Amino acid sequence: MFKIPIARLRQGHRTIRFPDAPPPAMPDRFRGRPALHPERCPPNCRACVEACPTGALSRHPSPSSSSSHALSLDLGRCLFCADCQEACTHQAIAFSDDYRLAVRTRDALIVSDAQAALTLAEALGGRLRKFFGRSLKLRQVSAGGCNACEADVNVLGTIGWDLGRFGIQFVASPRHADGVLVTGPVTGNMRLALQKTYDAVPSPKIVIASGACAISGGPYVDHAECHNGVTALLPVDLFIPGCPPHPLTILDGLLRLVGRL
Repeated sequence: MFKIPIARLRQGHRTIRFPDAPPPAMPDRFRGRPALHPERCPPNCRACVEACPTGALSRHPSPSSSSSHALSLDLGRCLFCADCQEACTHQAIAFSDDYRLAVRTRDALIVSDAQAALTLAEALGGRLRKFFGRSLKLRQVSAGGCNACEADVNVLGTIGWDLGRFGIQFVASPRHADGVLVTGPVTGNMRLALQKTYDAVPSPKIVIASGACAISGGPYVDHAECHNGVTALLPVDLFIPGCPPHPLTILDGLLRLVGRL
């Protein structure tokens, strides 16, 4: 009868201590926020732009100089596939290990050489923070996703992450929820289901778009059977880019939203 408690004592504390301690080390293959160095780009080079499968990269005349071009990246479209990094022979693009990517507005996902840092998500204000700052219940909606984003969201419920210790939980019914967390590009078959789920959530409510598909359509952007994400259908309060976003990126965004970071 003592085998179970003895085994548990040997296992020790398995839940990460973040944010009260440094976050866990990211794996070597992790690709976080990209750093852009357009000053390294030769004139008329568009190798990285042409390599991007979703049109997330663009080059345009620099506002500070008539003789140079600026490089910008839409993190909402970015798949973090690193095709642009491999295509660039001048090391003008490099993916860092910075997991902090969640923002409050769609425009904040546009990264350029003129922008030194992302405008990371700020906490809900006023009435919403009073309601959701200590207890936030979310209904997760897979609106045609491939299950990668959904899997990383589910990871937050494991013992290693224990999202519930922050008062944030996923619930089965939208009528018991404070908002919806959407993954997937919102296919034609899921549009009505998503709308009905949102309508069933009592007000006030919030919407979180998690992953490139939910933000912009991801690799399915402009496909006839998808609606390029949730932004055109519902008012989004938090954008979490990635393909899929790492669980730490999702957790960081949620904690910022409820004012825990």
